[in-house]
Amino acid sequence: MTDLTVAPDADDRRTAELVQNHVDIGDVVEVRNEERTEDHQLSVSGEVTGFEADYLEIDGNAPEDGGVRYGQIHTVSRIESE
Repeated sequence: MTDLTVAPDADDRRTAELVQNHVDIGDVVEVRNEERTEDHQLSVSGEVTGFEADYLEIDGNAPEDGGVRYGQIHTVSRIESE
């Protein structure tokens, strides 16, 4: 497993660049935000299926259904590479 931690001051564009340099389409990842409380914690796992303009597409899903907006990403862990 390989982790990418995004600096808190990174904007969405920089976060998108970092994520695209860290993972590839087809990689299985876990994405987490920096919130530590249970009611605000984000943890999404799945296959990267796209790099959209404002979000990371996971399992073919937009943010409403499981994708993650770049502004919400704190850590991306690559679990499995294709």
